[in-house]
Amino acid sequence: MIESLPLLGAGGYPAQGIEFTALEIRTTGLRPGRIVELAALRVRADGAVVGELTTLVDPGPEVPLGPVVLHGITREELDGAPSFGAVLGSLLNLCRGSVVVAHDLPFLTAFLSSEAARLGARVPVLPGVDVLAAARSAVRLPNFRLATVAGAFGVPRPGQPALSGARTVAWLATSLFGRHGFTFAAAPVLPALATFAEGPLRPRVDVSREQRPGWMAEAVDRVAGEDAYLDLLAGVVADQHLSPPEVAALAALAAEAGWDEARVRATHERFVAAVRAVAEGDGVVTAAEARELRQVATALGVDLGGFGPTDGPKPTRVLVLGTTAAADRLRARVLEEGVQLAKKLTGSVTHLVADATVPANEPRLTRAAELGAAVLGVREAPVALGFEAPPAVRPAATAPGKRVGGRILMGVGLLLMFIVVVSMFGGEALAGGIVLAVLGVGALLGGWWLTEPAAR
Repeated sequence: MIESLPLLGAGGYPAQGIEFTALEIRTTGLRPGRIVELAALRVRADGAVVGELTTLVDPGPEVPLGPVVLHGITREELDGAPSFGAVLGSLLNLCRGSVVVAHDLPFLTAFLSSEAARLGARVPVLPGVDVLAAARSAVRLPNFRLATVAGAFGVPRPGQPALSGARTVAWLATSLFGRHGFTFAAAPVLPALATFAEGPLRPRVDVSREQRPGWMAEAVDRVAGEDAYLDLLAGVVADQHLSPPEVAALAALAAEAGWDEARVRATHERFVAAVRAVAEGDGVVTAAEARELRQVATALGVDLGGFGPTDGPKPTRVLVLGTTAAADRLRARVLEEGVQLAKKLTGSVTHLVADATVPANEPRLTRAAELGAAVLGVREAPVALGFEAPPAVRPAATAPGKRVGGRILMGVGLLLMFIVVVSMFGGEALAGGIVLAVLGVGALLGGWWLTEPAAR
């Protein structure tokens, strides 16, 4: 249903004039099954919103919805919501004449294709871009979950509703084609689509409150992991605490995807160990960190042993301001190095880094200094944060005039040494040869001193 387009860093077909439709779904499980929520946000290359679509999707009363912890949608909310067939026309109308973008495009395509096949619908192949794959080539991160990539690019983390995720995907796509300079390998071919009949939609009632991500949400951004179950587990723990029934529901999803109990248990142990390493990595474990991780470990059935709060110096916590590719790469570097990446300026921030897009009168620069944080530029930050060694001191360049004079003096020295050698073979007096030899050596050393740019 969607074909991924190859991209280039530069030199290809630019995105100017092209519109993107960011898609996000909520599903009943890890493998192609049923969609229970669909959202699409259409934007221009500059990020301006052109249109949007969001609706709950009822897969049928007999279809298990999976755990509520996965998507936050209950059976009661889906009663009366349209079927996938009823919303497909609206989706295609919004996508017409645009390039589809999604985080993990193959995952999205598998679910959409499965739903379309169930209807017997024949849908033209749409051009698409996999934001996950593009982000991999733009920055280095411990993992490429949508929330982690959003943090590295300085855009809001996705919430549980699908529309929130679609907004994040749209922001990432415009950032990749904008400040990171991505281009298409060839001009996208946009298929001609008819205008389809549109049915009623039923947007989800979003009752969630915007909350500042806690320690666990920041910790899982620094946990490496690539398999679908680990990504799902990390996403759930980042948003809320786990209960044993929720863990059992997640494990049931893994079993449906073909995982046995031993593999699930090993994943739980690996996840807890990775988060514990993050907590202990800065030399300090706070009471909140110990409490949250112990609750998660207990729910997952993992023994933490003697893990508990420890005292130590204030851990490094970095806030990066700016909308350049250099700022994105630094945020990614902070996560990759296992350092805490702050979302807001608080008293716990130890370093504030600003790029060229941040005005000099930005209030947070002054406030950070008042709080005792180091205020840095993007270029100097890697060294100041200990990510890179200071550059070696280069010798001062020799002035052109000195170089010419030094070469002349060296030439005189060589000439005098030549005369000394010839005189000795000709039987001249030894005393005169010694004098000339001393003068020749002095000229050579003086010329070398003037010519070589050694540090003095």
